[in-house]
Amino acid sequence: MAKIQIVWTKTAVAQRRQILEYWIEHNQSIAYSEKLIELFRERTHQLIEQPKLGMKADFPETRVISQGHFSIFYKVTKDRIIITSLWDNRQDPTKLLKLMKNAT
Repeated sequence: MAKIQIVWTKTAVAQRRQILEYWIEHNQSIAYSEKLIELFRERTHQLIEQPKLGMKADFPETRVISQGHFSIFYKVTKDRIIITSLWDNRQDPTKLLKLMKNAT
């Protein structure tokens, strides 16, 4: 059986970068951003063992799993978990809706 890979889309990578940069600037330290990196890594790797762990999202073939104040949107294929979006739930949800509609 082929090993399942975690793949981040360009959109999700850009969102992750924005989140991490925000917290570095806000806290004047990289400590919290490093903690977030580890939490996101642990959470996404849980999906390798349990791809359907997250709930079905309102977008085609998309599931969502939470990590604290963040939502990780992903799609499951035979050999990949594709992270499509990393969303800070404290943001305006209409921005997410636009983003996800353009991504599908």
